[in-house]
Amino acid sequence: MIALVTGASRGIGKTIALELADIGYDLAIVGRDSSTLEETSVLATAKGVKVLKIEADLTQTPSYSMIVEKTVEHFGGLDVLVNCAGIPQKGSFTEVSPEEWDRIFAVNAKAPFFICKAALEPLKKSTKPIIINICSVVGFKGYIHQSAYASSKHALAGFTKVLAKEVQPFGIRVHLISPGGVATEMVKKMRPDIDPNDLIAPEEIGEIVRFIVTKKGKGTIDQFYIRRFGGLAFD
Repeated sequence: MIALVTGASRGIGKTIALELADIGYDLAIVGRDSSTLEETSVLATAKGVKVLKIEADLTQTPSYSMIVEKTVEHFGGLDVLVNCAGIPQKGSFTEVSPEEWDRIFAVNAKAPFFICKAALEPLKKSTKPIIINICSVVGFKGYIHQSAYASSKHALAGFTKVLAKEVQPFGIRVHLISPGGVATEMVKKMRPDIDPNDLIAPEEIGEIVRFIVTKKGKGTIDQFYIRRFGGLAFD
């Protein structure tokens, strides 16, 4: 089985990649930083799976089809696609430039959209095709100083809901995972007001991905909303 994971060089993406390696998935891992991508590759390879490293800048449109093409060319197919790459924004909406807006939307919304499009044909050939888009609590809520980031995650959530319906006839399952604060460098920068001890561990998101890809039967879960235990229930 083959999995393609974007944003795999650190944080949630790295954890998901290693979780998939743990259950035997060969990996195509995507990131911008070659050194941190290599760290993920070494850890995954030690688990006995094959790893293809793909350095890519997801602000650049040609990279969307390129990473899928390289994956399929190298492994001969694709079974699981995890869109996890994301970039943050912090500051009033009055401080957001058109350039920053475009950069945030390119990585957080445009890249998953067109990577899913590029991956459709190889996924249709899989015996158990799955798409997992990593969203955020801000895809449903509003927090000050995260206007552009929240907008991009709202876009990703909306796309994922439509995508699930459009690819259902092909047997492709689509899942949206929307965590609250996770203990990554990105979240710590965006929400320094949260005690690091109260943040969700990246491994908890990895465990949910493991559940998704190993679950059998007819039942499926469209969306996972994971709040911090210290946060407000059902808020």
